[in-house]
Amino acid sequence: MHRIFLLSLIVLSTACQLSPDDNKTNTTEVKIVSAMKQVMWKGELSSKIDLDTIAERKALYGIGPLVGLKGELMIYDGISYVSMAKEDSSVIVGENFEVSAPFFVYANVNKWEEVDLADDIISLSDLEEFIDSSCQARTAPFVFKLEGTVKSAMLHLQNLAEGTKVSSPKEAHQGQLDYQIKDREVMIIGFFSRVHQGVFTHHDRFMHLHLLTKDLEMMGHLDRMEIDELKLFISN
Repeated sequence: MHRIFLLSLIVLSTACQLSPDDNKTNTTEVKIVSAMKQVMWKGELSSKIDLDTIAERKALYGIGPLVGLKGELMIYDGISYVSMAKEDSSVIVGENFEVSAPFFVYANVNKWEEVDLADDIISLSDLEEFIDSSCQARTAPFVFKLEGTVKSAMLHLQNLAEGTKVSSPKEAHQGQLDYQIKDREVMIIGFFSRVHQGVFTHHDRFMHLHLLTKDLEMMGHLDRMEIDELKLFISN
């Protein structure tokens, strides 16, 4: 098992090493609008970006909360998905670019490097450690995605009541709804950075991920997962 992990590490390290020319011409530019801390601590819940103003949608990927913290947003390969909770707490997922976010991170990814994950990488913490240790040469934020199946995953949707005032993370997460899925095919998009905690990642994480089930029945912020068979792709 350790040998498998080492081989994966070598492959991923190769994928994360870019030549000087690649850094100039091919490296994906991650674009950041506002910051998570502005929402959580200053209560800036209003729109900072209208997703329909993003002109280049080819190979576009992005994540963030819905304006007012009333749901979750995820752009996957040029399609904008919106996830919201109904009154009975069931989830509705739709396709819509005419939505806004109080903070958002996005990028157009023209080239991916595929990496097989070792069998002993089964959790989000394992995945973060693996990517972090393998991509030390990359100092700028970058995008990754995972496709395949999970044994289980815990997601959440923001569902803040209208008119709620926010001045702390605890207040921002009022109404948050948690959902568990099991044995599902999924598409996951993640953004990684060691220097953007409180901007587009939480204070104790280097990555922020949203998960969409392949049947488009569930989408939300990914909190935990147990990996079954997932393939990892790192943006160039």
